[in-house]
Amino acid sequence: MIKVILLGSGNVATHLFQAFSKATEVEVVQVFSRTISKDFPESIQTSDFTEILKADIYIICISDNAIASVSNQLQFENRLVVHTSGSTDFDMLDAKNKRGVFYPLQTFSKNKAVDFKEIPICLETENPSDYEVLEKLGRSISNSVTKIDGKQRKALHVSAVFVCNFTNHLYQIGNDICKENNIPFEILQPLIEETAKKIKSLSPKEAQTGPALRNDTKTIEKHIDFLTNENQKEIYKILTKSIQNVEKL
Repeated sequence: MIKVILLGSGNVATHLFQAFSKATEVEVVQVFSRTISKDFPESIQTSDFTEILKADIYIICISDNAIASVSNQLQFENRLVVHTSGSTDFDMLDAKNKRGVFYPLQTFSKNKAVDFKEIPICLETENPSDYEVLEKLGRSISNSVTKIDGKQRKALHVSAVFVCNFTNHLYQIGNDICKENNIPFEILQPLIEETAKKIKSLSPKEAQTGPALRNDTKTIEKHIDFLTNENQKEIYKILTKSIQNVEKL
């Protein structure tokens, strides 16, 4: 049985707790949080660093800028402490403990269930001997566990921002345009779903369509003229130019 302590109570910690709770070989013995959270049993929660129990792995699931501070305040030494950040080096963790990264590559919202078996978990450890422990933990909840170094993880995180966060922002813009013109955003959902499905069989470059690809200048100009929001105009122009530049390569 792998004993785990989660430090944090946000989206990542909540989903990890739910996944670990279903794994027969893992026990979440404690959750550290500044305040009591309804997402975890109150009996296993603490807000006191001096009350943190002994475990096999301590997973810090908090904002990147707080990782070092929490790590420094841990009251023990020579135990395996990892964080879940995609863009933070493991050497931001205090060197008094063994260090690593347990990075689930997914977007998490508390009220949206996910299937952890389908989520890639990217691992990195300071010591090779710690990798086996972390790999066993990863495989207890996921079918996809990968060893990557810090540079690869940062590249993945940047890529994820483009394909997830930026894409979702474009959904928001599309939603705003629909709302302003009394159109239900739901009418675009089949298009969104088909766009996502296509890249399972085609490369993103092969799947690209639209007026920018065709260099349909009349349609592009009509779109720009139609948009009244200057921010939307600028994004449209930048993305159009980017698509056209890719096609020139």
